Amino acid sequence: MRVVIQRVSEASVTINNVIKGKIGRGFVVLLGITAEDTEEDIEWLTSKIIGLRVFSDDEGLMNESILDKSGEILLISQFTLFASTKKGNRPSFIKAAKPDQAIPLYEKFTGMLSQKLQRQVKTGEFGADMKVALINDGPVTINIDSKNKE
Repeated sequence: MRVVIQRVSEASVTINNVIKGKIGRGFVVLLGITAEDTEEDIEWLTSKIIGLRVFSDDEGLMNESILDKSGEILLISQFTLFASTKKGNRPSFIKAAKPDQAIPLYEKFTGMLSQKLQRQVKTGEFGADMKVALINDGPVTINIDSKNKE
């Protein structure tokens, strides 16, 4: 699993001109899933996201987590995070999990992240054409891959 985490002051996802999810201060998390991913990846990655200390403390240092700030999360499925651009100019997405495998993992990821956040994670819709709007705060953008834990 691979995520791109953006610290935001606000964000939303719109599908067919209807806002599906909207948050204030927190994270937009773009999630890519491969066929090799398991519940172990979900456990590790959700803990990493919740524990990230990228919010400012009283001294202005990035020393607090999303839990410390009572932040929100907007989770967006993003198979293109596993694009391969080695050959030619059209990306290949062969490493991305197929929907029959990815959807259950995405749903488990959403549930576990909500549980650890202690509030419901807002989401887009798996496989939909989504318009994501956000104000990146900082900017702070972090990439994490569950297969690169070291």
